[in-house]
Amino acid sequence: MHKILVVPLDWGLGHATRCIPIINGLLQQGYQVFIGAEGAQAALLQQAFPALIILPIKGYHIQYSRNKWSMPIKILVQIPQIIRAIWHEQQWLKDIVVKEQIDLVISDNRYGLYHASIPSIFITHQLTIKAPFVWVENILRRINYSFINRFTACWVPDMAMLPGVAGVLSHPLQMPAVPVLYLNLLSRFISQPQPIKYSICILLSGPEPQRSILEEKLLSAIHQINEPVLLVRGKPLENTIPTVPLNVTAVNHLNTQQLGEAIQQSEYIICRSGYTTVMELLSLKKKMLVIPTPLQTEQEYIGEELMKSKLALCFHQESFNILTAYTQAKKFQYHNSNVVQFQETNIAQIIQQSLNI
Repeated sequence: MHKILVVPLDWGLGHATRCIPIINGLLQQGYQVFIGAEGAQAALLQQAFPALIILPIKGYHIQYSRNKWSMPIKILVQIPQIIRAIWHEQQWLKDIVVKEQIDLVISDNRYGLYHASIPSIFITHQLTIKAPFVWVENILRRINYSFINRFTACWVPDMAMLPGVAGVLSHPLQMPAVPVLYLNLLSRFISQPQPIKYSICILLSGPEPQRSILEEKLLSAIHQINEPVLLVRGKPLENTIPTVPLNVTAVNHLNTQQLGEAIQQSEYIICRSGYTTVMELLSLKKKMLVIPTPLQTEQEYIGEELMKSKLALCFHQESFNILTAYTQAKKFQYHNSNVVQFQETNIAQIIQQSLNI
């Protein structure tokens, strides 16, 4: 087995960034890696791996509404679009496997990237998909597992010991029929303590329009903070920068090395409670102020769990005030996390184990 195709979901940048340590591990073990991506995900991964071939693949292009009341309708009307995207990626994969002679597919949350003739691995931390009612969660689990069970194995980026970081999301009572392996936490960053340069680092990410809504909210009040602030907008394809106060440094995007340094130079991190972001910040033992994307039940659940464990402060976007939150964070007793990170050198063993179970 020599040629491996890695394809992340295009739902924000988190799925792409958490594939970076996996790709690093594959390259270290001598595998030839192809990446499937488009848009911001392709730009990020091309920057991280300039020598690798990026194969264009159409994304799911999920859009959120501007208000929570229309959100369920917004998602429902996009279901046909998602189904078409799954069908399209199935056809795309059949062509790519023949053209590039792919030996193994690693799909991060893309449901259509399984293949009848070669092993296919599905990555997810959401074996349980949270919903307002248990009966809805049961329906979603059956749908979720009906796709996951078409793959050879499932990789979960969390610690195997309960409750891990993702709690019931990654440790459900009922597991898929295919083998499930826990990878520990995926992070691009190596802990290298730096002198504090910024009091606050703001990491924006996630689907539109909610990314921009949060940015507008923060920019309208950021003048209340008189200490050094770094704003990372999470827009690798953007060229313009918004006007900010003199104490604020705003950038559209930072590469992996720059971002790792910037995070470690910051005392507090304001960010979404997206799982990849949480994994990376926990690995660096940073003090988090998380703001779940409205009506993204997974982020709301993770935010609540982090708050219970005193690993982060969690705030609702509608009522968030940066000065109040910063004041509260300075009084909050954060607990240190004892997390176990994914080891890139173990990737060949993990693959072998996945295929031989």
